[in-house]
Amino acid sequence: MFTLTQAAARQVLQAATESGAGQMVLRIAARQDSDGSLHYGMGFDESSEDDLKLLIEGVAIVIGPESQELLDETTLDFVELDPGAFNFIFVDGRASEQSSSSPSECGSCGAGSCSTGGGCH
Repeated sequence: MFTLTQAAARQVLQAATESGAGQMVLRIAARQDSDGSLHYGMGFDESSEDDLKLLIEGVAIVIGPESQELLDETTLDFVELDPGAFNFIFVDGRASEQSSSSPSECGSCGAGSCSTGGGCH
């Protein structure tokens, strides 16, 4: 199951308020390239009938059918990667069991900016 840390939830809720997206849900997406690498994205959106709907730490989240398997056991966190530089990161729980690769960094939240840099497309 997809999870969200308290730090990430606070930042998403703040961004939703600041951008006027308070009535929208946070869409989380992932795609896998032919080389096996995963790319993550997120943004405020409307939900659709086929979406998986979650409420985690007060944040309404939707995940489309094509991303659900890729996001299983993934956690969205908001951390300080460098002094004063906070970013969202996606941590794949399955990958950490298999290798010691670093988490994917993401700083974009679609309609409302959720962090201080980075970006997922």
